[in-house]
Amino acid sequence: MTKVLIITGDAAEDLEVMYPYQRLLEEGFDVDIAAPSAKKLQFVVHDFVDGFDTYTEKPGHAWPADVSFADVRPGDYDALVVPGGRAPEYIRNDAACQEIVRHFAERSKPIAALCHGPLVLAAAGVLKGRVSSAYPACATDVEQAGGTWVDSEAHVDDNLVTGRAWPDHPAWMRAFLKVLRDAGPAA
Repeated sequence: MTKVLIITGDAAEDLEVMYPYQRLLEEGFDVDIAAPSAKKLQFVVHDFVDGFDTYTEKPGHAWPADVSFADVRPGDYDALVVPGGRAPEYIRNDAACQEIVRHFAERSKPIAALCHGPLVLAAAGVLKGRVSSAYPACATDVEQAGGTWVDSEAHVDDNLVTGRAWPDHPAWMRAFLKVLRDAGPAA
């Protein structure tokens, strides 16, 4: 069975964790959620309100992390998902989290990142020479990391599938599932 790892933390966008988690389970994949510590995480809901320059935030669901970053054995997983929300702002500073990301990137395993998720890829140093979508406010971060930002709901750059935010879920997950199926289980 193909195993997928989702890396996240408190204040992750509720939909951006739960949608890929449930969608991948529905497709028959084994999915674990990793966070700075194995605890119950508190997600948030971001929404877009007419007249606001940015999104609003409200409490979302709580959900347990299966494993801490320090206890993840990346070789046990075939693919990685990096949801957005505010969690990427702080998990990107976690050395174990960065090592996890580098493992997947160096081995060209499928990686899906959405919204602010590419901030984690930037911190891990894996965006240089890559093309990535992200929430538009993160375009500068992608470019400062040596990548090229594109405004796309589902941009595919080899093993990397990125999108802007939760409204892109259908196209983003459809593209990731294709990359994941084409890659097959890791050897």
